[in-house]
Formats: sequence, structure tokens, C-alpha cells
Amino acid sequence: MKRLLPYVAIASLVVATACGSQKNDVQLTKSGLNPENFKAEYQGQPTALYTLVNSEGAEACITNFGGRLVSLMVPDKDGNLRDVVLGFDSVQSYFPENNLTDFGASIGRYANRINQGKFVIDGDTIQLPQNNFGHSLHGGGEMGSLGWQYRVYKANQPNDSTLVLTLVSPDGDNNFPGEVTAQVTYTLKNDNVLDIQYTGTTNKPTILNMTNHSYFNLGGNPAQPITGNLIMVNADGYTPVDSTYMTTGEIATVEGTPFDFRTQKTLGENIKNFDNQQIKNGNGYDHNFVLNTKGDINVPAVELYSLESGILLTMYTTEPGVQVYTGNFLDGTLTGKNGTVYNQHAGVCLESQHYPDSPNKPEWPSTRLNPGETYSTHTIYKFTTK
Repeated sequence: MKRLLPYVAIASLVVATACGSQKNDVQLTKSGLNPENFKAEYQGQPTALYTLVNSEGAEACITNFGGRLVSLMVPDKDGNLRDVVLGFDSVQSYFPENNLTDFGASIGRYANRINQGKFVIDGDTIQLPQNNFGHSLHGGGEMGSLGWQYRVYKANQPNDSTLVLTLVSPDGDNNFPGEVTAQVTYTLKNDNVLDIQYTGTTNKPTILNMTNHSYFNLGGNPAQPITGNLIMVNADGYTPVDSTYMTTGEIATVEGTPFDFRTQKTLGENIKNFDNQQIKNGNGYDHNFVLNTKGDINVPAVELYSLESGILLTMYTTEPGVQVYTGNFLDGTLTGKNGTVYNQHAGVCLESQHYPDSPNKPEWPSTRLNPGETYSTHTIYKFTTK
């Protein structure tokens, strides 16, 4: 399927015909989502689907369950809208009882990994849930110790293009210290920018490192892998990992390695180069890049381009790093929107972040948040065509 518009039109017709005898026809989103499939409760809190639009016809659909971006319709080189993120057709498919996934999620308290789930703050050793090779990943992800991607955010939509999501995480939540109030603000701007701003405050010293975990497929057809996409990462260094995906503490040069994306190349060029120990350790790319941007939101951090659709994604961020993850563990067991099976490399994640395990590496930028301070970070995904 090259373009989504015909499919959406057919889907809309089918639903309208099926519901024609009902008083109110179902109104699908441009991406073919039925908002009724997102009206539910999780742990007694209501979930819903929120739709953002801009003057150019683009559309972003977000659920307050996990603060997740469910679909993102942007124009291709021919002016047709394509859905460029992976996700599910119903909120129940995001529930951890059904699927433990991070598709589109607002991650917290700590994006990426903390070594053995331990860190020390003001002399106190904190033990977090261990859910990934003995480490703590994305704030906890097993049943009974779920991170924020499995929480229901309180939602406020002040206008057609903005959604504000708020979450209060109590002191001791998954053993993290301090009550944290976090906000994620999505804005779909008229220049086809998806703008995401995060803020947080605490009543005790703690750590905070938030990100968005969308899987991008700029062709709009996740049945086709992203290995042919061209990527540029504005980074001279990256943080190598061991066989458990934990950073070693080294910042290594990308020069002369499969991690040198300073000039544009395809994601797939070295993705199976398992003679490289880092590619072998990551089962592909699952690494943090040390950005050259110095926190300047006006300097491109990453460019991702689909030759097939002509869609160019330019990422800007105030964060010092970006985790590039090429969907290495998607294995065909998940079926997403429109019945698409998600095989390996169906999408690529561009997760703006502080470096993994920063609380245990004091020489790296700090993720500590103190009372009276405001955590603030800003990431932009801009979509153009060429």
C-alpha cells in the first residue's frame, strides 16, 4: 500500500455503511482510527483519543493512556497524507495485560536504562524495579512496577492543535524518591511540526529523564522496513553498550565505525554487520548518540528521509543525546493499525534524552531534579518533503 488516503476513504465508507442504521455515524480520524475504541477505563481512570489538526491538513492522534502518539498523518511529496508512526487501533491493545510495548509513549520517570536499577542520591541507595537484563528500563515495565507509559494522564485540550497531559507520580513510585508532577504538551503546528515539551517538579531530590518513544516509518507502510531510510545524526560520539545493553561509561568516536551518520546514509547499510561488536551487542542500532547541538533547539539533531514517500523528518532537541533504536526486537508477534504485522525494523525510534545510566556516571550531564527547580525539555519533529 503506497498511500493511505484510498484506504482511509474505503474504511470510512465501510464504517458509515455498517452504522447507517444507527442514529449517529461513527466519525473516523484521517488515519482511520475510531475514537470509540479508545474510550475505556484503566485502574478506574478514563481513557480517550484526542485529535490535533493544523491548517495544512495534518493530524496527530494521541491517547492519554501513557501519553501515547497513536497516529501522525503528514503529507508526502505528492500531497497525500501518510501515517508515519506505529501503533494500535484500540486502547486495550496498549494495556500491559495485552501487550508490553512502548509505541508512541511518554516515558518516565527515567528514559532508557539504569544499571542494576540502583543509584545513590544524597547518600541513600535507591533500588528500582529490574525489568531488563537486571537493569531498570524506562522507569519499570513489568506488571506490578509499571512506568508512566502504562499510566493514565489527565488530559486538557485547550484548542484544536494542543494537548496538555499531566501526571502526578507519588513519592516512592517504583521506589523513585519525591512526588513528581509532570506535564507533556503536544502541539501540532501549521508548518507540520509536532512540538513536544516536557516539564516536571518535585518535593524531594530525585531524577527525571523523559522522552517520546514513537516508532517512525516515513513510508507510511510498516509492512516495509525502515532499513532503506536515509539518516543523518549530528554526533561525533556515542555511548557503547555491553551485551546487556548497559552503557560502559565510555564515549567513543563514531569515526570509522557503523555509527558514523554525520553524513547521510541508509539505516540498513551496517545494521546486520555483526562482526562489529557494538552492532552485535545491540542486535542492530540501539545506542545513545552524543549530540553536537549543545542543547540548541535551532540546530538539527537528526534527519530521517524516505526516498519512497519524499517525507523528511528533522528532529531538534534541547537534550544532549538521542537513542536511535531500529526496532530490532519487533518479531511479527504484534499486529498494529489496519491489521499490519510489525516485523523487525518496521520502525525507528529517535528518543531525545540524557544519556543512559547518568545517575551513576557523574561526569555525564546530570538528571537530578531538586525541589524548587523545574525540569524542562523540548523536542521538535518537523516534517517536510523533497
